[in-house]
Formats: sequence, C-alpha cells, structure tokens
Amino acid sequence: MRTTRQSIGELLQASIFLGSHGADMAVTGVTYFKRFRMEIDLRAIPPAAPILPDGYHWESWQPLLLERHASAKWESFRAELDSHVFECLGNYHGCVHLMQEIYNRDTFLANATWLISYDPAWGGKSVDCATIQGLAQAGSLGAIQNVGVTPAHRGRGLGRALVLKAIEGFRIAEMNRVYLEVTAQNIAAVELYRSVGFRVTRTVYKAVEEDFTLY
Repeated sequence: MRTTRQSIGELLQASIFLGSHGADMAVTGVTYFKRFRMEIDLRAIPPAAPILPDGYHWESWQPLLLERHASAKWESFRAELDSHVFECLGNYHGCVHLMQEIYNRDTFLANATWLISYDPAWGGKSVDCATIQGLAQAGSLGAIQNVGVTPAHRGRGLGRALVLKAIEGFRIAEMNRVYLEVTAQNIAAVELYRSVGFRVTRTVYKAVEEDFTLY
C-alpha cells in the first residue's frame, strides 16, 4: 500500500559518531519506524466476497508464479517508505529472495496467496499489478505478508480485494484470527485494514541504520 518518504525526518532518530574526514564527519544514525500490529477475529465477522473491477483477474498460487509475485511486490514498494524500512523491498532480487523465503516456510498458505493481473482493453499481454501472501502461525493464527499494489493501479479497490481474498484462504485453512503489520505513517493502508475489521493490538518500532555526512 502506498506511503511516501516525505515524513522520514519526523521519526525518532539517534545518531552515533563514527569518525571524520577533514571538516566532514561520517555519522551513522538509527531511525525507529513506528509500526502497528493489527488483528482481526474471523469468527466475529461474516464472509465478504472480494470484488475486482472489470479487466482484472485472479491468479491462484503456483510455484511458477514466484518471480511474478516478486516483480509485482518490487513495483509496489520500491519507491515507498516501506522500502526504506525493509531494504529487500527496494530491489527486485531482494523481493525474489523474500518470496522464496515465504514460499519455503512450512507454514506457507497457497490459498491465502494471490496475484492480480490486468488485461488491457486493447489486447496484449496481461500486467501483474497486485500481490499478497499468507502464512499459518501458531495454532489458529494466520499472518498476511506484503500487501502490494503497483502505483498505476491504485485507487481501484485492489488492496481491499487482496485482503478479502486472503481471508477466504485463511478460513479454508481454519484460521480463527489473522494479523498483519503496517507502518503507522501509511495512513491509507491503516484505514483500509480498519474498514475490513482489523484493530491495532500492539505498537512496535523497527530500527533502521542510516549513514549521514555532517558538514
């Protein structure tokens, strides 16, 4: 989901002096990004059908789609704040590695992992434009991973459709609760998850090291 880098400087930042060169000082800083853990109790909400706009279709999980998921993930996050919080989201190969890690887990849920593709009205090749993955955690707890929609296809309800489609998969796997984590500054995503039924259950802080030069 979309957010921007504009407010990075507003986050809590502690700098540690490393050394200097001439009049310049090399400084490393640690930025703490506020993130929400949000959960939903599937027993407390009725099933809701995910709806895609005209021209879009679902691609169910199969291993041959791994790199297509990775590409959609990279296109969704590479220019967003989350690629700063999680460096792997900022490059294609990092997204491929992340998808491999998710897929290779014993807790991977194919029924909660989906790709959305767009079929241009004028014909031609379909374009992958949204991705989501699901894991089964301890007991009956499911976890949503990396809800991503590419910039050109935002504002069309694809994020909501992804979450609802994944929830269908969690129900099939007999999960009672589902959680996700979201960067607090990603207000649009937080509001989307709230509208589906997720509630904030915990606030955590992700530490990210950054290098600065002081003149």
